[in-house]
This record gives sequence, C-alpha cells and structure tokens, in this order.
Amino acid sequence: MRLISVKVLRAGMVLGHTIYNVNDKPLLQAGVTLTQAMVDRLRLLRVQYVYIADGKSEGIDVKESVPVHVRQETIREIKDSFSSIQTSSKKDMTAMLADKAGKIQNVLKNIMSEMDANQDLMMILSDAYLYDSYIFHHSYNVTLYTLAIGKQLKLPVKQLEQLGLGAMLHDIGKTMINEEILMKEGPLTDEEFEEIKKHTVHGFELLKNLHNVSLLTAHCAFQHHERLDGSGYPRGLKAADIHPYAKILAVADVFDACTSNRVYRGKMLPADALEILLAGSGTLFDPVVIKAFQMGIAIYPNGLTVQLSDGRKGIVAQQNKGMSTRPVIRIVEENEKIVDATYELDLSKHLDCTICKTGIMFTTE
Repeated sequence: MRLISVKVLRAGMVLGHTIYNVNDKPLLQAGVTLTQAMVDRLRLLRVQYVYIADGKSEGIDVKESVPVHVRQETIREIKDSFSSIQTSSKKDMTAMLADKAGKIQNVLKNIMSEMDANQDLMMILSDAYLYDSYIFHHSYNVTLYTLAIGKQLKLPVKQLEQLGLGAMLHDIGKTMINEEILMKEGPLTDEEFEEIKKHTVHGFELLKNLHNVSLLTAHCAFQHHERLDGSGYPRGLKAADIHPYAKILAVADVFDACTSNRVYRGKMLPADALEILLAGSGTLFDPVVIKAFQMGIAIYPNGLTVQLSDGRKGIVAQQNKGMSTRPVIRIVEENEKIVDATYELDLSKHLDCTICKTGIMFTTE
C-alpha cells in the first residue's frame, strides 16, 4: 500500500489501512472501494493523507510498531487519568493520581514488551486515526518516540520506565489550562501563550508528590520545553542544567507536534519535521538525541511516495535499520513515464542518490 494526499483521492480507489473515528471505532475498513461520498467525508474531516492499495504498491508492508489494541488501551488510560483531574477535588487528587499512574505504568510495560518483540524502526500510522482531542494521542505518540530514542541510547529498563511514564504524563498540566486557549484556532496572544506555558509547572506540581512516580518523571513534565540555548520555558535552563530525560522528550514532543494535525495547521511529513529538528541541533536540541532519533525512527515510512535526486519517483518499500534516511525504494516512474516493470533501489548501496521530495504524485495522477 502507499500513502497519498486526500487532494488526489478518487472514487474507485481501494483503502489500504482502516481509518478509526474519535472513539477508536473503524470509520472505513481496509479493503473498501471508496465512493465519492466517502472521499468527500474524509475531506470534510480534514484528513490529509490515506493509505491506498494498488498495483504500484502491492506487497509493500505498512504496519504499526505497536498493535492497535495496545494503543487503544493506553490512550484510554491516559484519557481517563487526565479527565479525572478535571473532576476531582484537591483533597482527593493525590490519591486518585497515584492510582492512575499505577495503571499507566502497567500499560507502559505492555508497550515496552511489544517494542522489544519488534526490532524494526518505529512507525506510527497517525494518518489512520481521527481524534477529538490532540493531547491524548500526542502523549501516546511521544511515549513511543521517546522509548525508541531511549533504546537507541541503551538506557537500562528502569530508566526507560521512568522516561516512558514521564512521556505519557508530560502534558498532564494542560488539564489545568483553559480549554478555549488550548483549542484556539489561530495565533495565541502574548497573554494566552503565557498561560499555556504554565502547563509545565502545573504538571510538575501534580506529579512531584506521588509516592509511585519518581521526581525524575515529574521533571519530564517540568522541563520538556527547555532548550539548550536557554530560550525555553518555564525556567530558561541551559544545556548542562536540563535533565537528559527532558532532552529526549523535547525532540519527541516537537517531532510529533509537527507530524500531527492541529487545530491551527495541518501536519508535516516526517522528513520535513526532521529538518526542523536538524535546524535546531546543538542550539535547541541535543545532537546526540537527534542522532539516536534518526537511528530508531522511520523518517521515510513504508508506503511514502518520494522523488530522488536523479528525478526518479517511487514508493518506500523497506527500511534499512540504522540508516533511516536511506530506505529501499520501489521505482515506479523514470523520465516522467511509468516504468513497464517496477524495481527496487536500495539507497544504502546507491549513495549517489538521495530523497529530495516526499508525498509526491506520479505522472498519471
């Protein structure tokens, strides 16, 4: 299957991956032949990309690193924890949060077990999900990216557990922020942005006294918006003063924010989001963390259409572990003509070729 823009989606195309609604129920099942009404509905829902199955992409395997049922269970626990804060009294909040943190730790172990069993590069099919609240899915995605980085850095299991829990709960302070500000379409005022920035402090205050949450985990919530050059918040910490967990979380947080649909802008493709991280390497983000990120995450996920530096176009067919910017490409088009027979080009063996564009269309589309 391959990923295409909904702008060029047409009736008669076959959906390659199930799309889920805001309640994690299938909205459109994989294998369905799309009608014009379905295409119009996807555009109305502001879906930007979908996976389709066709002859050009036959045999290309696109799957998530963590099974759907684990993702669903995790997001339910995150949502339940965040929602409980908004309905609990201050008197009951500490006990309630400790209980919720314990449940989240259990689902975190399930995620870590699945990741241990799957040694491929991390892939998240965020295009397959619609959601009514960005924060829950963002917390889940950031957890996967964070753990993938931590594994590349060879962190021991205990530290991965602390880091993973910190990632799941890093935005818990947003439950204390006015939802109208969080969901505002368009630029924030200076006053609104100052209010948003308080979520880091709120998160730390919520987590720091829980008996089953380490102080280091609480600092993930506190420091994930700090930057190496001191331009971050809430305290303007510089490189040496920022905890290593927060440096990892900063990279994962920004990457997922860029590659997710937001109320005020559309999503970026992974390679474009990586360019933002690389532009801030050494000034905003830790270069060691970014390198680990590149080693563990599928920057060009299977099914993505690409154009190479020599003009050829194709579909990412397979990953090369440790060389995420040099996957195997199924060549579909040469010299602006569809080839008679597709073939695969391994970019790890053809260093003269690089990917220069992503999310492209073929000549006949």
